[in-house]
Amino acid sequence: MAFRVVLLGAGGIFGNRLARRLAADGRFELVLAGRTHAVLQELAGELRNAAGGGVTIAVLDALADDFATRLASVRAQLVIHAAGPFQLQDYRVARACLDCGSHYVDLADGRDFVAGITRLDAAARSAGRLVASGASSVPALSSAVVDAWMSRFARLDRIESAISPGNRTPRGDATVASILGYCGRPIRVWRDARWQVAHGWMGTRRVRLANAQRLVGICDVPDLELFPQRYPGVRTVQFRAGLELPLLHVGTWLAAALVRIGVLRDLSRHAGRLRRWSEWFMRWGSDVGGMTVELGGEDASGRPLRVRWWLEAAAGEGPEVPVTPALVLAQRLADGTPPVIGAMPCVGLLDLEALMAALAPFAVRSGAEVLP
Repeated sequence: MAFRVVLLGAGGIFGNRLARRLAADGRFELVLAGRTHAVLQELAGELRNAAGGGVTIAVLDALADDFATRLASVRAQLVIHAAGPFQLQDYRVARACLDCGSHYVDLADGRDFVAGITRLDAAARSAGRLVASGASSVPALSSAVVDAWMSRFARLDRIESAISPGNRTPRGDATVASILGYCGRPIRVWRDARWQVAHGWMGTRRVRLANAQRLVGICDVPDLELFPQRYPGVRTVQFRAGLELPLLHVGTWLAAALVRIGVLRDLSRHAGRLRRWSEWFMRWGSDVGGMTVELGGEDASGRPLRVRWWLEAAAGEGPEVPVTPALVLAQRLADGTPPVIGAMPCVGLLDLEALMAALAPFAVRSGAEVLP
């Protein structure tokens, strides 16, 4: 019998990508869920033609009073929550999943949201279900990279990560709102073995991806909260993100500066408008995005060691990267091999080899180098 997955937010940029991969996998019976019937119906038609059936729809609004009742009627075995942004959401979806006996996985990148999912641990264990938050580029993939290289270090001092999408890669309002929500705002960062304050999108610098250098600024992600606990002894954890076109990156920096000095209050309220403005520049730049994780410390001989892992996604296939951890978790649940039971951030649940194997069909490549 096929494993029944409800994909909440199926009409979004990431939800659409994940829906296509779930529909193509014979292990799943897919229910596309969201607020707009027409969007779901159109996508379901496309997927039925491509996958030969096994796709239905359900109109579900996570903010509606009857959401839990309507979700229970769909009889999900797993709910994948891809309807961001998560920064201002609570855990009503995860709680509704536990109430109806479903596993829960989300693609959240909200720092407090992901770190706080452990408050549902007792309920998840009692229900015998997995509740995993952050099954995306951060913290699932970023932590898998660190775990893969930890054995090379006798002492790990520094973890610095960055992500930069290609300018021609589609972006949705939820993703834009997630970024704009912390632009110019104070962010608590672990630096030089103590908590300090930085500001969103500030501290811009250039980083090298696979074949290019791009501007990136400080961002608020779950890694900043989780990694100092997960990797004891690490002295600095930083994460930055940036836009491929310097004009757009610097423009965002200027807007963040206006938030920091109090001229603007909340950029996320303007996410839709700013996303549409950014699309005026879609003809420039590329469809190549990238991610890098750099580790610094000492090897077993006490010598300095720096390792840089990188990923490059071409042909506009960057959005396949953040949806892959959720897909791999769904496959393991369908196979009857959940990694653990309980509620937790998605760190240590998936290894780098499995994630990269799932990305093999796409224009995604990765590598690592020891730096001088």
